[in-house]
Amino acid sequence: MATAAVFTLQNKEAGEIELLDTVFAAPVNRHLMWEAVNHYLACGRAGTASTKTRGEVAGSGRKLWKQKGTGRARVGDIRTPKWRGGGIVHGPKPRDFSYAFPKKKRRGALRSALSMKLNDGQIKIIDKMELESHKTKAFAQVIGSLSEHPRALIVDSLENRNLMLASRNLPTTKYSSPSALNIHDLLKYEALIISAEAVKELQEVLSK
Repeated sequence: MATAAVFTLQNKEAGEIELLDTVFAAPVNRHLMWEAVNHYLACGRAGTASTKTRGEVAGSGRKLWKQKGTGRARVGDIRTPKWRGGGIVHGPKPRDFSYAFPKKKRRGALRSALSMKLNDGQIKIIDKMELESHKTKAFAQVIGSLSEHPRALIVDSLENRNLMLASRNLPTTKYSSPSALNIHDLLKYEALIISAEAVKELQEVLSK
């Protein structure tokens, strides 16, 4: 079992925390992370794209001219897909893009991402994320002192209202609770700034 330094919001060391090897020193499975990201993106698709078939397009169904004898190409009704404004052949229809993905694989992908970030020095553990104000300006200064990376994912309890309000106006940061942490956000943001309590919650869930 390894240990990691714990810092204050002023970027001063405040102690150490034990990290489980099964969570923060797991083998980095890049293919598993790729699968988990694809699943996350697929579940987020709206699936609302829709086109009209020739049976749904407005227009008469009468034959425009006789089949033979005119010298023109034969044609049926005006809604034929060959014509502009006609129906669409094999076009998209509303559908659900989500699919089942095993819970063990999803947790395994999170363990791989956390282990990779710890190896790369992209995880900063904070003792307590207690902000005096919900002002974004003060929070931006705190993030600037804690991380060298401009893009940061902040993980703490949902009860931390000041942190949630202060972080949502910064386009380069995102706030998340431990239960809502996903593989896409972990890989998208370079830095992971997480509270000590959130680390304990994650270890409790991901060690199973």
